[in-house]
Amino acid sequence: MKQFGKVAVVMGGNSAEREVSLMSGGGVLAALQSQGVDAHAFDPAEKPLAALKEEGFVRVFNILHGPFGEDGTLQGALEAMGMPYTGCGVLASAICMDKWRTKLLWKGAGLPIPAFELLNDNSDFAAIEQQLGLPIFVKPSTEGSSIGVTKVKNPGELKAAYEEARKYDSIVIAEQFIGGGEYTCAVIDDKAYPTIKIEPATEFYDYQAKYFRDDTVYRCPSGLAQETEQRARELALQAFRVLGCRGWARVDFLMDEQGGIYLLEVNTNPGMTSHSLVPMAARAEGLSYEELCVKVLAAAHVG
Repeated sequence: MKQFGKVAVVMGGNSAEREVSLMSGGGVLAALQSQGVDAHAFDPAEKPLAALKEEGFVRVFNILHGPFGEDGTLQGALEAMGMPYTGCGVLASAICMDKWRTKLLWKGAGLPIPAFELLNDNSDFAAIEQQLGLPIFVKPSTEGSSIGVTKVKNPGELKAAYEEARKYDSIVIAEQFIGGGEYTCAVIDDKAYPTIKIEPATEFYDYQAKYFRDDTVYRCPSGLAQETEQRARELALQAFRVLGCRGWARVDFLMDEQGGIYLLEVNTNPGMTSHSLVPMAARAEGLSYEELCVKVLAAAHVG
């Protein structure tokens, strides 16, 4: 493991997902250290990025979630420093952090996505409720972990949901509800791993369900028929490639009652907590949490 040199596990930061990032980073740090990697925690909320060079780090495991760490900003800084880092590059990170522009690229490539509309202060909220049908999911375009997301179930509630999401982003999406189940597919080193079905006990897969509740059910294998499973993995890989992703990511998708698949979003720095999904998919392929962390680290790159 000495080939990796001194590794910074970059975690924490100042985004709304700081708490989750610290949990993910703690797990990654312990895993790498257990495998003999010279890994150390590095929180950019506590010291400048220039300290990476000053402290002798030669490689970064980026496990920051949300803006700055997952939107191309940190990636650009590390590129300028010539320091290899894990995960997607500048362009793919920036696009994937923006759910609206992700949808535009997928739509342009002919990939299936739920119907959606952008909201603003002057939107005809009643007309959009009619157009998309209820329920509707409302979400800020550039937040993760379901922060700022509302499920609108009753007529007349869309505007309030918009105003909540608007606290987090100037771009707010209203998205058609797809009711056949929520799934995810990890992609690591350009390989799609087994899909996972997510069954939250809450109204939807919200922040608490993702990271803190113990009653969310995860099914891996997901129970999809073999043909559907293969189709889902192929679509996830295609979605990953269209956006220019590399290293690793998690592609979330929905299914309707007829078995249609609709791409939802890509997480380019997936969670690595005890509740997280990529480690679960890796285990289904015989890869331990520790082995997964080393595998992701080994793919660190510049450019």
